[in-house]
Amino acid sequence: MLEDKKAIIFDLDGTLINSMWVWDEIDLEFLGARGLALPEDFKREIEGMSFTETAEYSIRRFGLTESVEELMQIWKDMARDKYAHEVTLKPGVVEFLTYCKSRGLTMGIATSNSRELAETVLQARGLLAFIETIVTSCEVKKGKPAPDVYLEAARQLHARPQQCLVFEDIPTGILAGKRAGMEVCAVEDSYSVIHQEEKHRLADFYIKDYREAIPL
Repeated sequence: MLEDKKAIIFDLDGTLINSMWVWDEIDLEFLGARGLALPEDFKREIEGMSFTETAEYSIRRFGLTESVEELMQIWKDMARDKYAHEVTLKPGVVEFLTYCKSRGLTMGIATSNSRELAETVLQARGLLAFIETIVTSCEVKKGKPAPDVYLEAARQLHARPQQCLVFEDIPTGILAGKRAGMEVCAVEDSYSVIHQEEKHRLADFYIKDYREAIPL
């Protein structure tokens, strides 16, 4: 899968790190404190949305009084400690990043999360030295499944789309990478197991452990 590739672009949550549980806890805690129940379709509705788009959607759906900026800050404050101390890496991440760096491949992050939380977890897990750029969906016109965040990451990594390999954990993210003209490797994650068949169908490759992506 690395043949003829110049750049590797990773989604963050559920792809490089095991962090989807954090947002389940935050959703329940945040809404519960306001006397609101978590709708069954909420997670599905916000899949792929940028942090900003999720805040805008939540304000509309739940009639919240906070501004978009205030809401995002509340969520970041709730998540920061968990990202710094509790979130773990996917199996084989360090080995794979080390291999890619040794081969001269450039690496970046294209995430729907906030820059602050991305930098927090990458710093805490010792990954910042591998990553040359971080692009968030809030910094481009449209969130995933639009290709904008991946195209911007490729531009910053000085690579053409066909020279990029994307790693993603959910169908909307896989579609974003494919629509950007890139090959995509799906990463197994327990929080997207219900989409496993769709992930296999949409992606070019599929891994359970990043060491599977290192050539023998």
